[in-house]
Amino acid sequence: MNRIITILILAICLTSCSDNKIEKKGFQVSEISEDENGQKIVGLNIDSLKLETRPRNVLLTNNPEHRISPIYKVNYNKKNESYTGSNSYHTNWNSDYEDGNNWNNNFMPGFEAVYGYNFVNISHYNNQTKEENKLFEKPVLIKTLYYPAFTKDTLNFESVNRKYYMVSVYDEDSNKDGFINVKDLRKFYHFDIEGKNKRNLIPANYSVMSSEYDSANDFMYVFAKSDKNQNGQMEQNEPTDIFWIDLKNPENVGIQYKTK
Repeated sequence: MNRIITILILAICLTSCSDNKIEKKGFQVSEISEDENGQKIVGLNIDSLKLETRPRNVLLTNNPEHRISPIYKVNYNKKNESYTGSNSYHTNWNSDYEDGNNWNNNFMPGFEAVYGYNFVNISHYNNQTKEENKLFEKPVLIKTLYYPAFTKDTLNFESVNRKYYMVSVYDEDSNKDGFINVKDLRKFYHFDIEGKNKRNLIPANYSVMSSEYDSANDFMYVFAKSDKNQNGQMEQNEPTDIFWIDLKNPENVGIQYKTK
């Protein structure tokens, strides 16, 4: 009898999981049809601003004038019930900090790093001017947003107060398959504290893979693959280079290792 009950519970769970199976990350940005040979044809652009979205919450930065809100794509399961992703955070649970270092479990001192399923834009609000602006003109697929931490972080006995944002993101259909998703090139951008003046931290012909933090220099190391064959997607056999970003002054960037 117990075995029958267990099997029934398992069957119910599997059915529930199937009904609530989430969609793949990303969204369509171009019309797709087939020619007479069954080959895909990527046609006219779709106005991605029609994408249904919803703000998640308000994130506090270290400056009370500046508040940001993650915006998520509204998804639907097989029962036509709507849902969105939720905020998750990259953290550093190292409890053995050296004297003069308190990162409050942030991935890097002075930055909180947030990510989520189908995270498609960021809203910035200035409490002084009462003005709102989006960091991206159209929906994108955000991998990670680094924003000035509300916590009082210290690095080597000095307080850390970041005054800018960094965003790792898929923002164009680089491989021309009609979708913006994780198969495209991943970019890495810098924005000022107002969420404006976007600029590349890593050259546009690269796709970002991962990063590391150097606490002695307050540097971020970014590993990225060069799109050598220019097909708009990252491939394992393409060269991996390492870039550095001076987080004290993100205008100061360079390349540490370049594949020959």
